Amino acid sequence: MTPSMKLAAALGLATALSPFAASASQALAQQKACLACHAVDKKLVGPAFQEVAKKYAGQKDAEAQLVRSIKSGGSGKWGPVPMPAQAALSEGDAQTLAAWVLAGAR
Repeated sequence: MTPSMKLAAALGLATALSPFAASASQALAQQKACLACHAVDKKLVGPAFQEVAKKYAGQKDAEAQLVRSIKSGGSGKWGPVPMPAQAALSEGDAQTLAAWVLAGAR
């Protein structure tokens, strides 16, 4: 599978989400202040969610990696600005957000 096919498959997951689930995930991202630093399709302080989806496309453990990054924070993956840890975020909310981001935040 080519990288573009992997990306298409990952973004295709977005269409599998019901409008309610996608809306709820976006609302969760807003509630948890993710959208203060990230946007769906453009870089703000952090990378665009669509760029994150591209980076992780085709990786078997992408969701688990992203959940760890969300909860633990990190630096150096996307440039010099560190992402603060979201340790108080529940595991379920982190998984919901990671799945939504990996689906292209749609």
